[in-house]
Amino acid sequence: MASDFEAYKDEKDSVLTATLEIRKARKRAGFSVALNLLLAVGKGIAGVMSGSSALLGDAIHSGTDVIASSAALGGLWLAEREHPSFPYGLYKAETIATLVTSLAIVFAGYEIARRAILGHVMLPQISIALPVALISLAIALGFGLYQLREGRRLHSPALIADARDYLADGMSTGVVVVSLVFASFGLNLDRWAAGLVAVFVFWSGGRLLWRAVMDLMDEAIDRETERQIIELVNSHPRVERVERCLSRTAGGRFIVDLDVALRTHSHELADRITHALEADIRRNFPRVVMSRVRAHSHQPKTIRRFTPVKAPGGDIETHIAKAPWFLLETIDRSSKKVTSQEFLKNPYWQEEHKRGFLVGRWLLGLKPDQVVLGEEKEGTAVALLKEAGVETIPARSAAKREET
Repeated sequence: MASDFEAYKDEKDSVLTATLEIRKARKRAGFSVALNLLLAVGKGIAGVMSGSSALLGDAIHSGTDVIASSAALGGLWLAEREHPSFPYGLYKAETIATLVTSLAIVFAGYEIARRAILGHVMLPQISIALPVALISLAIALGFGLYQLREGRRLHSPALIADARDYLADGMSTGVVVVSLVFASFGLNLDRWAAGLVAVFVFWSGGRLLWRAVMDLMDEAIDRETERQIIELVNSHPRVERVERCLSRTAGGRFIVDLDVALRTHSHELADRITHALEADIRRNFPRVVMSRVRAHSHQPKTIRRFTPVKAPGGDIETHIAKAPWFLLETIDRSSKKVTSQEFLKNPYWQEEHKRGFLVGRWLLGLKPDQVVLGEEKEGTAVALLKEAGVETIPARSAAKREET
């Protein structure tokens, strides 16, 4: 488990990683603004010159993408900032950018649908519209797929939203291409194509709007990740159980608060364990930028005591990592009487490399309260046990306790 310094360092590293990811995402968002502007201008000019309402509607879509990408860029710029008035960070600035993006997309869908219904019916000039549409299709799909991959890698909802916008743009442009191909044979599907483009755009914008609203309403993280976090915390030897886990998303990042019952009355040990648990959560789940564990004291009715022995019923093994067997005694806390005994075989006692570490981790997984030591020498296994807050008892002291 991590020390207090390591816990502090991990928290800083987690925030730093998130900041670096946001900066990388911001650079990509800046390029996206320029590319969207180029697509909007190109399709707009070609749409006007060719008389294609579908291509002109697609240009309007790309025009709103400029606004959306600019919003994403602004949101990413804010997300990496720190301010004392926002102790949980400004990560939701990305979510607000996503919300603006979705509204811009929905408006584009409305405008395209309006033009499809009320616009003039005329056969577009294929020689102008088709080449521009094909080039736009290749750019939108290619960059959209790249942006989606990078957005997922950087855990950036703003980039993912921008990528989905590009892919929706690509699908709508694909419909335009199909309509222009049919137009080359004298079949005018321009208005129908514009209507389909509007449907694509509405679907894309509505989906993004829903995700942004859920994030702003502090939606919990996905159940699988939450379950894995609880399992990680429960694996600590001094944790009796996780009483409550509260989580929320913040611009693609996670914030987690847990109430944990610990098998100790020591405030010092409880503080050390909670700091270690917080560091472990952030280390194992990079998307968690803030984790808080609150400890509650819990003393079970029994004590689990482990004693290294040479054989079942045999003498104590002085070197804990070399013990072939361990005697597990369940002791009633109030009467101090042993209520049950069980001998457990040490699966790592013959390992040549990292034996102390392996035995220590194995014992921690069995959630011991006390471990009897045959000698005072502290090896890796003993160090792990002490770091986790397990009480270590010299063999002589254990014998005296049994006599009394």
